[in-house]
This record gives sequence, C-alpha cells and structure tokens, in this order.
Amino acid sequence: MDVFSGPRYAAAKTEEVTVPNSTEATHSVNDPAIEVESLYKIFGRRASRAVEPLSTGIHRDEISDLNVTAAVIDASFQVHPGEIFVVMGLSGSGKSTLIRMLNGLLDPTSGSVKVDGTELAGLAPSSLRTLRQQKISMVFQHFALLPHRTVIDNVAFGLEVAGVSAAERKAKAAHATELVGLGGWEDKLPSQLSGGMRQRVGLARALAAETPIMLMDEAFSALDPLIRREVQDQLIELQKDLGKTIVFITHDLNEAMRLGDRIAVMRDGRIVQIGTSEEILTQPANDYVAEFIADVDRTRVLTAASVMDPPPQGKTVGADGVSVTEDTPVADLFAPSSESNLPLQVTNNDGKVVGVIPRLSLLSALGSIGENEHSTETGSDAPAGSDEEVEA
Repeated sequence: MDVFSGPRYAAAKTEEVTVPNSTEATHSVNDPAIEVESLYKIFGRRASRAVEPLSTGIHRDEISDLNVTAAVIDASFQVHPGEIFVVMGLSGSGKSTLIRMLNGLLDPTSGSVKVDGTELAGLAPSSLRTLRQQKISMVFQHFALLPHRTVIDNVAFGLEVAGVSAAERKAKAAHATELVGLGGWEDKLPSQLSGGMRQRVGLARALAAETPIMLMDEAFSALDPLIRREVQDQLIELQKDLGKTIVFITHDLNEAMRLGDRIAVMRDGRIVQIGTSEEILTQPANDYVAEFIADVDRTRVLTAASVMDPPPQGKTVGADGVSVTEDTPVADLFAPSSESNLPLQVTNNDGKVVGVIPRLSLLSALGSIGENEHSTETGSDAPAGSDEEVEA
C-alpha cells in the first residue's frame, strides 16, 4: 500500500508522480498535498460580480442586492502530507461546499485548488476522474452503501468502477475490511449492520482505494456518541499506521480538537482562524472563536509541552523522576506528579528530556487555565446559529 508519512510519525520521503494530464512533474511529499488559494464559491447568476466586493472583507449580507449566495469566501490554506486537517463550523458556514471543491465536485467561482501540485481548474473530465481514482477518496456522512451488496462488495465497489480485476479488488477489499475491524462480516448486507459498522464499511471503501488523500464530510455525525467516539479512536489508530492526508469536516468542536493536527474555523463562508488545538484554545483570533471554545475542557487539550519549564541548565535530571511525553494531556499529569517529589520529566519521541514540570508549575498552569475559562464565560455573546449548509 502506498502511504504517506505524516508529521506525527515517520520522516517524509520524496517521490516522483505523474499528474493526470500526462506531463511529468516532480512533487515532493514535503510540498503541500492540497493547496488552496483565494478560493470563492458563490451561487447565483451574478456570482462573478460578487467576488470583488467580498475581497474587500465585507460581510456577505452586504451584497444581498446581487441576489447571490456566497458559500465560501477567500479561503486560503495548505494541507500537509500525513496531516489531519479539520474544517469546523456551524451549519451554513461553508465547510461542506469547501470540501466539494477539493475534489472537483464543485467548480470554484474564483481561486485555485491544487492536489499534489495539479491545478483542478481546467482539467478535462477524464483527467479529473483519473486524479480522483489515484489521489482522493471520500467518506460521506450517510454511508452511501448499496443495500443489495454485501460488505465486501461495497468495500470493493470503487475498485470495480476503476476497472481493477476481480481478484485484486477482492484482496484489497478484504484487507481494508480487516483494518476497520469488520473481519467475519464480509458477507453481511448493510441492513444487518449497526450504524457504526456501516460507517466503518464506508471508511474501508475509502481505504481500499489506497489513495493518499481522504476527504471526510461529517463522516461520524450520524452516529450515537459512544459509537462515534469508538470510530474516532479507530481512525486515530489507523492514522498512526497509514499516515493518510485527511481533510475532516465537522460541526463538533470536541471532535475537531480530538482528531485535528490543525483546525480551520469557518464562519459565514470565511476561515477566521487556522491553528493547532492549543493555539486556538490559548490564542483565539476573535471573540467568535473565544466563545466557540468556551466549553472545551482545556486540561484534555493542552499538553505537557505547553506547561513545561526548560530543563535545568548544568544539572542532571534525576533518574528516579517520572517521565511523561510531550503530548500527554494536562489532565493526565496529576497522577504521575503525585508519585514523586521530583519534577515530571517531559520527553520527546526520541526519549530525550526536553523539559520539566514541577508541581508548582502544574498548579499554576491549572490556575491559568481556569482564569482563561472564566474570562471567556464573561466575554461577548455566544455565536448564534445560522442557516442550513449550502449544498450543491
């Protein structure tokens, strides 16, 4: 299986790829897997006339006289190989319209979308289909399973459409089915599965395609909370092994914080902030983002790396001290801190001590987290909901 190595895992490699227009191009996996620049999607007969006024930063309601719907406005970002990039926002924020432009289901009104260096705009339909088959798979919210086909046949369906031989697609589908924990259920029909199992079939279908990029549009939103967390756990574990490039759409803040390497927060068609979970929690871009994150348990998001002190200069850190990794949540630091009178030792992936956390620093950090939560609660009004998501 051709996989990419993400920033959380192994070192990246460089490889040659052939873009769908049959011209040779060198694209390093150190380059963005997806690159979006000044992207607009506006619905309506006078859509092109709306781009210029919106580019000045005005709200989309101020162009109501044009009788258009501005779904995505001036979006720019990059998604790195092996990264889980979460796009989060309320209904109507434009996130589902955005993801449909990343694989060419919707044409942009203005702007650029590049996948592995290939510009989607202007691709012939056959070239676009080839790019999707080779580069991009998609997982939908409502499973999109064929009710008359078994699990294994649903998983293999994309490979069948791509013209893969029966023996090869069966082998790939069987492997993907095992990966998502559905071994033994291959011959069942979708009606015989639970909601969580049906969503795993959708995930297995995307994995069977062996594309480096996966687009997941509200993929877990229809699941019950317990099943949803279970499937989230499975995605995290799969990502450790496969290192896919994933764009994940959600309206659930806790899901975004749990899954995302980075998060883009959308409001009324615009991206208002992009950052890691910690950056968004500790440095919200505006009052809207601050109110959005008001109810997040910061001790479950902030990590040892965000509260540690530099290791003492010229001193050897005690060998008897308790060690924790940089990505250990603050909430999980209190138990190990109570086990020793020495400061906690924070280690990186190579086992090197990169910082220490004395008990006093841990308590001070907890106090700062509490103060931030209190200041958010007494701030501006919470973000209001909005209209339904603009659909294609």
